[in-house]
Amino acid sequence: MKTSTGTAHAPGFPRQLARTRRLTLGVPRHFTVSPDGSRVLFLRTGGSGPLSALWAYEDGAERILADPRRLPGGGAVPQAELDRRERVRERSEGVVAYATDRDVRLAVFALGGALWAVRTDGGEPFPVPAAGPVTDPRPSPDGRRIAYVTGGALHVTELGGTDRRLAAPEGPEVTYGLAEFVAAEEIGRSRGHWWAPDGSALLVARVDPTPVRLWFLSDPADPAKPPRRLRYPVAGTANADVSLSVVTVDGRRTEVRWDRAAFEYLVAAVWDAHGLLIDVQSRDQRTLRTLAVDPATGETALVAERTDPAWVQIVPGTPARTASGALVRPWEDGGTRGLRIGEARTPAGLQVREVLGVDGERVLFLASEEPTEAHVWCHEPGRGFARLSEGPGVHRSAAGGGTVVLDSLTPDGPEATVMRAGAETARIACRAERPLVTPRPRYLRLGARELRSALYLPSWYEPGSGRLPVLLDPYGGAGTQLVLRARGWTSCLSQWFAEQGYAVLVTDGRGTPGRGPAWEKEIRGDRLGPPLEDQVDALHAAAEQWPDLDLTRVGIRGWSFGGALAAAAVLHRPDVFHAAVAGAAPTDRSLYDTHWEERFLGHPDKEPENYARSSLLGHVHKLRRPLLLIHGLADDNVAPAHMLRFSAELLAAGRPHTVLPLPGATHLPSDETVAENLLHFQLDFLNRSLTG
Repeated sequence: MKTSTGTAHAPGFPRQLARTRRLTLGVPRHFTVSPDGSRVLFLRTGGSGPLSALWAYEDGAERILADPRRLPGGGAVPQAELDRRERVRERSEGVVAYATDRDVRLAVFALGGALWAVRTDGGEPFPVPAAGPVTDPRPSPDGRRIAYVTGGALHVTELGGTDRRLAAPEGPEVTYGLAEFVAAEEIGRSRGHWWAPDGSALLVARVDPTPVRLWFLSDPADPAKPPRRLRYPVAGTANADVSLSVVTVDGRRTEVRWDRAAFEYLVAAVWDAHGLLIDVQSRDQRTLRTLAVDPATGETALVAERTDPAWVQIVPGTPARTASGALVRPWEDGGTRGLRIGEARTPAGLQVREVLGVDGERVLFLASEEPTEAHVWCHEPGRGFARLSEGPGVHRSAAGGGTVVLDSLTPDGPEATVMRAGAETARIACRAERPLVTPRPRYLRLGARELRSALYLPSWYEPGSGRLPVLLDPYGGAGTQLVLRARGWTSCLSQWFAEQGYAVLVTDGRGTPGRGPAWEKEIRGDRLGPPLEDQVDALHAAAEQWPDLDLTRVGIRGWSFGGALAAAAVLHRPDVFHAAVAGAAPTDRSLYDTHWEERFLGHPDKEPENYARSSLLGHVHKLRRPLLLIHGLADDNVAPAHMLRFSAELLAAGRPHTVLPLPGATHLPSDETVAENLLHFQLDFLNRSLTG
């Protein structure tokens, strides 16, 4: 080898990763295309600062629409808005979200709790009077009114006119017009009010969280600080009570009626020229119904139903309809998850991930032929199905009036391409810093299950020059892939660990997206067994191809589910794994939330063995390898109780381990110094445990 033991490579990368908020600063995002295709709106921060501004691309040029540095309150965020942003892991400040009218002539946003609007065809942003700190403002389709939430109440204000409170909370915790915790965190529904196409009424969600179990998060580093109260719906316990009403702008309210006892999850809503649709799901998630709603009476009628013996997977962006009224909805068999668009049906083997939008009769959707890539596809009557994006990567899109913006993560990093008539017309500038490490993955298909894997070796490594300790760096669970033909922050981080002298192997096993329903649902009833088996199989298969991998020195690190997988590796397979770093690990599956956990393991009262099998508690006596536990003490996603109970059980069993608590940190530490030094701490632990 050309390096000496202990030599640091790319020493500035951990700082860069923390300072740029995982390489996201300067990347354009959240695109909206006007119906005539002439304007593209988007958000973008500066290349080195977290302050996000609203931009427009038009006539071949970019221009700024709203710069928070020039507006009062541009750097401040009210606590209510901050809490919501924490739930969706917002990484920027300033203008972090916006909404537009139907023609994309008016854009509205909240800044420092104040309500702002800007005309996209020119002029400066202007404040709009509001009754209090504003959350989730949305203009009516005609741009004459703006709906927003303040103090849990839904308001509508006329531009330059009166402000009306349409729905007021009956209790201190009740809200109108917002999504509940489970919807925002697990279902993928981030909103709680929807305008009628003519702007005369809104569909409004009422959320009463008081049935939900009350938790308290304290800050041990500041004993004078009172604990934070939050409602957390633990698996097997009550969810928030969610109902819907149609509320006219003059205050008349009609309750939407469906069997809420049998279908307590409100999944999605869409109100278009053809009427109002909602998707509702049963508590066991085995049935999902699309219902048509009569806004005048609140009565509902069944439009479509999906059932599955494991669970019905929610496909973001559905239900939807084309301009002619053709219904866009998912279909599924064991091998494929696809779309029905009227009578048309996507081909077998094309795995649909999301509906990206409808532009007239054209439907754009995200799908994979190969799980390491995701491409933009479209369907048009008479033309059938066609792929719009080219080249490896993960591509998304926004469209309108024949203009398509491809929002891509490629092997060379993020790109935003404006296309018209199938040809590129421009690029929207990406101002992100180039990472100080360049990922060099070798993409592999390993073992009998052809496990998609990426092997990262040191750039200075010469085959045959010496054996390398191995570090597995997976997530490995439902909802997330790491093995993608794209340069993301996780691939850069895996390469950084490789540069320190490791062969780093990343594998997406059973349960991860992109390989079809049967692959995803093999973890039903056992969230740890199949994923751990896949990590072991991938390791051994990789070592057969790369004999320089030293199987006597194997570590594993992971965060969230990846952290639980890492801890499970040293508990259950100490013959394979010699050290583990487990960050923010959910060690007790019964302490996680309802919709997510019950999807995979069922109700804990009915299937308790699934929770015991998939948790780390009860298995601590097996530990005989070095284990580092890391956890933010302000984590409201995976509560610190997971780590504390696990550590206490390890101590009671006489099993030595290392605990690194992070005061004030949430699920993903945001403090730059903490995030930087955390990587060095993990590396030091692995070096001591594996290489001496």
